[in-house]
Amino acid sequence: MYGDSADSTIHQLEEEIEFLSHQLKEKQELLISLKQKKQNNALECRNNDLSTADISRYSRQIILPSVGLDGQKKLKRSSVLIVGVGGLGCPAALYLVSAGVGHIGLVDYDDVEINNLHRQILHTENDVGLPKTESAFNKLLLLNRNVKISKHNCQLTSENSISIIRQYDVVLDATDNVATRYLLNDSCIFARKPLVSGSALQTEGQLTVYNHLSSPCYRCLYPQPPPANAVNNCSSSGVLGPICGVIGALQALEAIKIILNLEETLSSRMLLFDGYDTTFRCIKLRKRKLDCDVCGINPKIKSLIDYEQFCGSVANDKNASVNLLDKTERITVEELNQLRASQQPHLLIDVRTNPEYEMCHLSNSLNIHINSLEKNTNCVLETVEKLKQFGDDPKIICICRRGRDSQIAVNMLKSKLSTKSIFDVEGGLHAWAAQIDNNFPIY
Repeated sequence: MYGDSADSTIHQLEEEIEFLSHQLKEKQELLISLKQKKQNNALECRNNDLSTADISRYSRQIILPSVGLDGQKKLKRSSVLIVGVGGLGCPAALYLVSAGVGHIGLVDYDDVEINNLHRQILHTENDVGLPKTESAFNKLLLLNRNVKISKHNCQLTSENSISIIRQYDVVLDATDNVATRYLLNDSCIFARKPLVSGSALQTEGQLTVYNHLSSPCYRCLYPQPPPANAVNNCSSSGVLGPICGVIGALQALEAIKIILNLEETLSSRMLLFDGYDTTFRCIKLRKRKLDCDVCGINPKIKSLIDYEQFCGSVANDKNASVNLLDKTERITVEELNQLRASQQPHLLIDVRTNPEYEMCHLSNSLNIHINSLEKNTNCVLETVEKLKQFGDDPKIICICRRGRDSQIAVNMLKSKLSTKSIFDVEGGLHAWAAQIDNNFPIY
């Protein structure tokens, strides 16, 4: 009886705490919103001179010869758009707001997830589920209320990009997909804005400045997009958090140098950072191409196009559905679950990397990474032969994280093996976690 009473009291207290926490969060958001409106009204009425508080706050950078009082005024009058409030955008925003850039724009379509927190340092556990622009807005306003912060809670597209970009002096590309990189490049050329482009993957990072001081644009270097299957991002290949911090901070530095009209930017140069060896290299880029399709003398592209179609890949990671197989070559997670429960002979091949497999996997599955699957067809054949003693034609099932690589694996195996009973699992392990086992880890 006592145990039941204690459990009931604990449950009641937990519900009350959750309710009060929700109320507190709502009040905090309302307070921040009111302060922002008040601050925006004050900013509109205020001239561009520095106040006593400004001089005190920014004194450590004002005394730099490369900044000075005039430089700080330039920062106060300037505006920077950060596209992507993730691993790169978070540290970049922190330093730009801290430096006193007068207006910061934040573009992101996504919500905060728990797997963001190891690298996206503006967000906290309490922000999970909030739009990233909202979460970042709340933190940045607490850091510096004298900066105007605009939220663009949307995905940048050919329809809205130019109208958003034209409101700002400098644009930061803090995204991680090729389609958006081409979109931002072309938009910045049409809007005549410098573009600070950064990327971070695994333990490496890159940084350069496009469309500034006669530098080449992204299309000058990459006239055609790479094959969709060859492009990796943090979601598929991983990244070490501090790599994002290094590149994001350097993006903020390049934006500040552009605002201050300093010539020593990464225009026409690319910085390469190897976090594993802790080394930096700076390489000189080829000159701007006079026959570039966008920034050349006689450009072929004079308006924004369909960049997802051009790149053959989506501009976000929320719609990862790819159909490379016929419907008859695929099974659902429900069908896989029934197959596993029936004890029918089958071979389940997990084509993810070994670290991913070690992190989480279905029992009795064989881990062969897709890159080495072709070399391991003999291993697959041997396993299938062993299974034949339990049935005439055991099924071969390929599974991956979201159901993309598994389709490629099916086509690969069908070209090497005589058996036709080869299938992939629609939606992969994400679908398994959502529909079969809610306790299965997703990442």
